[in-house]
Amino acid sequence: MKKICILGIGNAQLDAINYCKEKGYKVYACSYNDQGRDKAELDDFKIIDIKDIEGVKKYVIDNKIDIVYSVGSDIAMPTVAKVSEELNLPHFITYETAQICQNKYQLRKVLGEDFEGNVKFKLIKSKDEIDEWREYPAILKPVDSQGQRGVRLINNKIEFEKYFDDSMSYSVRKELIIEEYIDGPEVSVNAFAVNGEVIFALVSDRIVFEDLPGGIIKEHVVPTSFCSADVEKKVREIAISVMNKLGILNGPAYFQIKIMNGVPKIIEVTPRLDGCHMWNLIKHYTGVNLLSMTLDYLMRDLDVDFNEVRGKDLLKNEPKTLKFLCEETGVKYNREKYNVDKAEYLQWYYENGDIVKKINGYMEKGGYIIEKI
Repeated sequence: MKKICILGIGNAQLDAINYCKEKGYKVYACSYNDQGRDKAELDDFKIIDIKDIEGVKKYVIDNKIDIVYSVGSDIAMPTVAKVSEELNLPHFITYETAQICQNKYQLRKVLGEDFEGNVKFKLIKSKDEIDEWREYPAILKPVDSQGQRGVRLINNKIEFEKYFDDSMSYSVRKELIIEEYIDGPEVSVNAFAVNGEVIFALVSDRIVFEDLPGGIIKEHVVPTSFCSADVEKKVREIAISVMNKLGILNGPAYFQIKIMNGVPKIIEVTPRLDGCHMWNLIKHYTGVNLLSMTLDYLMRDLDVDFNEVRGKDLLKNEPKTLKFLCEETGVKYNREKYNVDKAEYLQWYYENGDIVKKINGYMEKGGYIIEKI
């Protein structure tokens, strides 16, 4: 029986855990705490910080685990790559690539200032450097946070100074990046590569809470309505160029891209499946299951049919949406307030009366539905 270790036991990782159990794998997991839904489904669990490479490595060796992986977690990917490299386990990306993608400044720097789709940016380590940035509005981010934590739209120097400490509090490295603000609609790209060939790249609309800071997600829609055919083609081309530049030659990649005056601009890049269950929306829309493709390919499952994926027409299916059932941080969750009657798929994160945990500190995901538009 194959053994897999999933780093993290959050809602995104639960998708991978459940799939691996369905496949008959023995599933191990580790996290910095034991607060996860359906933890009882695991064959074994141990509290280990997923940033602790040596701790995870020892756990993998002690249990003779075949695969280490994660879904929806930037901070997990360097550990996944490093442990897999050192133990000669199957993996998609190098440790170097994982480190670059986990650091927002390094990503911009490695792509280069002249790379198509890149934006103006600057590394900020102290308040003394605030005067060196003069283009507003701008986006302030911790270089190494995830899930929109610490991300702020700032309109002037006064706001830069006001939000500096809060954003810095989310950075382990104690570094920030400030970027030019891109004014326009946002799209996502879910892509998949096999031996350097990008065989799948679907563009979808990413809809956020406009009244909250940091681009907090509330809905995804397929197919995109934000892009013309020409712009959509350019978005895909930029995504493929990024994957080639960074060495993402196998497995999944996820992009957030904004469109300003018809020009695509890169917002985020990560060499993994996203944390928004987009694989499930894409499965409902196209029949392509990126989650199973990812895990089966990693497990060297010979039944993966990539030719079928290459031939998929992604534009003629009925539009669908994935909507998050969000609630404010710290309140009691109430399922009855959401209209889920038309959902063709429904998943709750909370029971009625559960206190909504702080993730971004504003509006948290309490579950999601997939439905026709």
